[in-house]
Amino acid sequence: MKKILVLFMKDWDQLAIRAYQESGRYQFYFEGFDLFQFPQNARLLHFRVLDYIAHLEQKYRKIGLDGVISNHEQYGALIAAVLAERLGLPGNDPRAIIACQHKYYSRMIQEKIVPEAVPRYAPIAFPLKRDQIINLPYPFFVKPIKATYSVLAKVIQQRSELDDLLHFGFFEEWIIRRLVKPFADIMPLYSDHTADPGGMLAEEIMTGDQINIDGYCYHGQAFFLGAIDEIMYPGTNAFMRFEYPSQLPITIQERAKIITKKVLEAIHYQHGFFNIEFIYDKSNDQLKIIEINPRMASQLVNLYHRVGGYNPYDILFELAVGEEPRVRQEPSQFQVAASFIFRKFRESAAQSIPTSDQIQQALAPYPDANLMLYFKKGSQLKRELKWLGSYRYAVLNLGGINRSDLFERCQSISHTLQFDYPF
Repeated sequence: MKKILVLFMKDWDQLAIRAYQESGRYQFYFEGFDLFQFPQNARLLHFRVLDYIAHLEQKYRKIGLDGVISNHEQYGALIAAVLAERLGLPGNDPRAIIACQHKYYSRMIQEKIVPEAVPRYAPIAFPLKRDQIINLPYPFFVKPIKATYSVLAKVIQQRSELDDLLHFGFFEEWIIRRLVKPFADIMPLYSDHTADPGGMLAEEIMTGDQINIDGYCYHGQAFFLGAIDEIMYPGTNAFMRFEYPSQLPITIQERAKIITKKVLEAIHYQHGFFNIEFIYDKSNDQLKIIEINPRMASQLVNLYHRVGGYNPYDILFELAVGEEPRVRQEPSQFQVAASFIFRKFRESAAQSIPTSDQIQQALAPYPDANLMLYFKKGSQLKRELKWLGSYRYAVLNLGGINRSDLFERCQSISHTLQFDYPF
């Protein structure tokens, strides 16, 4: 039985791993904590990432691991790469992870390799100074150099809006610094890049159709799962749903894959999953990179499972233990699948929490449905609305025999749960 350590396990990982725990093929170990749930997130007060890695190295060298994985963007992916290197296990080069996650550094590399796929951009130091010059005309899009879940990502029309966005209370600024500190502590060990990962990045506004390109690398060769459409709530940069298969022309999807290969080769991305977001503007036929995520998109890969009949977690675990991945396809009843995100955009827009009986009643007719609830209140709710511009209270992953069936199934579940249906 192969031994695999899972770092900073996400809820979607937990859902998938549960079935593997019963198979007897792998023995799993779990480490990490939830950054967004009290009291676990109190560990940020004293979290020292290099001490943490040293502790894990000592503990799991004795146990004798076969692999280490993480689909956690903020901490897990980089820590897993460093730990795998120290334990002599299969894994990606930490330098490649840093080259993806440091968004300013990543843009600099992309610009050298695929300049046609890179928007104009400029760094913004944090905290913002009154005399700081930003070499990009307004309006522009701003996002943290190192962040996750689109925190603080927003279109900025004028300087006063930027001042308001980056004005934080003491506790908010402390949280931001603590969230970035582990990356900042590891980065100097593997990179000569000196730009503060706690800063922000301004980019020219890109418009068009967004897609995810998902895949993995084995011995440096890229393999693709497919492309998933990203649909936003109208007039926002908040995800409304992810839909597979993509409805963009195959020619555009292939162009995205070619760009992906070039960038991955340039940063020496050798081993593990990747998720790259693109935006295609059909008015000028331009395809540009939004960002590169050096891990499996755990919320989305079960869409491939529903439609393609194979489980990407099989590939993830085989990569973890150094085996050549094998795609095991089974018959599938679905032709399409989607991940639907339920949101509120105002604190006053109350949403009742469904009871366990309501959830059971809503999902019983649809055995493939996966529902995740993220209800918050008080300061957590206010912080999410400020940092994200909206409040995500639920995610529903679902398949359909066609698109009409898919949306009918989603609407039926939404009605029973008394959720808004904006899709």
